[in-house]
Amino acid sequence: MKKQNLLTGKAKLAELLADNHRLLQLLPRFGIGLGFGDRSIEEVCRLNGVSHELFLIICHVYADNDFRPSQADLQRIDMSGLLPFLKASHQYYLDERFPHIEEHLQRIIEACGPQYGPMLRHFYDDYKQEVMRHIQYYEEVVVFPYIEALRQGEKSNGYHINEFRHNHTNIQDVLEDMMNILLKYLPGDILPKERIEISLDIMELSADLSFHSRIEDYVLIPYVENLESSLP
Repeated sequence: MKKQNLLTGKAKLAELLADNHRLLQLLPRFGIGLGFGDRSIEEVCRLNGVSHELFLIICHVYADNDFRPSQADLQRIDMSGLLPFLKASHQYYLDERFPHIEEHLQRIIEACGPQYGPMLRHFYDDYKQEVMRHIQYYEEVVVFPYIEALRQGEKSNGYHINEFRHNHTNIQDVLEDMMNILLKYLPGDILPKERIEISLDIMELSADLSFHSRIEDYVLIPYVENLESSLP
């Protein structure tokens, strides 16, 4: 983020996105469409029924590796849009990013033959399954319903958000093995252009998943801890 003063409600959304293109991918997850002209972040969010303060918190996490919202920040803003945002992110990964990568990867696997193809498929399947296990089971089935119950004033005696903190899956080793095959070990004449493109796609997905985890660590978990402590 080159201009920190763009992370305010009065700043123009178009200028914020021009300053950090990565933030474009957040718009559909908040249900914000394009064509917002020169409207401010606050105006665009209001027109789309989004808390501009929550939107700015999420943007700040994506834009600044050192940013940590305070408990005071999280307590004063409307957090009702946080779970829908996270669920929309899950759908983006599962419905768009993984199918796009798989379409290109299959062509590379077929071109590799038996020496590297099965190995590449194995590492990719492990990578995808770990992400899906975390998203589809742990978050969608366990964590999100628990948070929804807390928001309704219901506290469970059998679960605590600290368990979620300790169950974040580390898939970087699997990803590194897969990237080594794509970039270092396949013969140079096997679809080099497509290998570069899919490597960039995988790196971008990995970076976005990392930001997703940071939002959970620095926004979701502290928010839920506050919910837990507020109930008897």
